Amino acid sequence: MTDALRPRKAVILAGGFGTRLTEETVLKPKPMVEIGEHPILWHIMKIYSHYGINDFVICLGYKGGYIKDYFVSYLWQQSSITIDLQKADIVYHNARPENWRVSLVDTGADVPTGERLRRTANFLEPDRPFCLTYGDGVADIDIGASIDFHMKHGKLATIAAVTPPGRFGALRIGAGDIVADFEEKPVGDGGMINGGFMVMSPKVFNYLDPAAPAMLEQGPLERMARDNQLMAYRHKGFWQPMDTLRDLQKLQKLWTDGEAPWKVWG
Repeated sequence: MTDALRPRKAVILAGGFGTRLTEETVLKPKPMVEIGEHPILWHIMKIYSHYGINDFVICLGYKGGYIKDYFVSYLWQQSSITIDLQKADIVYHNARPENWRVSLVDTGADVPTGERLRRTANFLEPDRPFCLTYGDGVADIDIGASIDFHMKHGKLATIAAVTPPGRFGALRIGAGDIVADFEEKPVGDGGMINGGFMVMSPKVFNYLDPAAPAMLEQGPLERMARDNQLMAYRHKGFWQPMDTLRDLQKLQKLWTDGEAPWKVWG
C-alpha cells in the first residue's frame, strides 16, 4: 500500500438514541449535544481535519434531520450576512468555512452499527482504506500515526485500544472506618477497550451480512479477530466518551477551562 492509498474519508456513526443522556437527547441526536458552542460531532471532525482528513460520511438515524439542518445552515450560522430580497441573493461576511466535504447518509432509525456502516459502501472508495469512529467520543489520538500503523501491518482493520476512564469517586477509609478522603476512581484496571478511531480496508464489507444485521463489535469485529485480521493501536493518552450527563459536564468543563486535550487543532 503506497502513500497514494492513505485514507481520505472518515465515517462517523451518528445514528444512536443516546438513551443514557436523555436530558439532552430528547430534542436532538447525541452527536449534536454541545461542548462549548459546538456539537461533539464538530469536535470529532476537527480532530480528523487536523490530520488532513476532510471528507466525511456521517451515518444518520435518530433525529437525523437535525444534523442535516446543522450542515445545510452551517455557513450562514458562522457568518454575518446581507440578504437582497429582490435579487434573492445572500452575501456572506467574515465567513469561516471549514475545508470539509460532508455526505449525510440516512442509514435507518433503529439499525445496528454494522449495518449502518454497510449502508455507506457507495460513499467510500473501493480501493482505499477509510477511518471510522463513533459520534460521541473525543481523544488526543494521533490519527496519522494510527494510519501509519494500519498501513504497515496489512490486516483488514485497526481499532484504537484505550483505557476507560474511572466512573465513580472512590472512598479512602482510615482507621476505625473513618472516611479520610474522596479520590477519583483509578482509570480502569489495566484492561483496554475499543475507543473507536478505527482504520479499515474496504474488504471489511465482506464481514457485513445484510441478511443478519449486527452491532459492529458483536459480530463483524469478532469474526475479524478470529481470522487474525484485527489489530489494536494502543492509545495511552486522553480518551473520553460522552455517555452520561456526568461525562458531558466533564467535557464541558475541560473546554471552558481551556484544558481540552482533544483540541489538537490550532
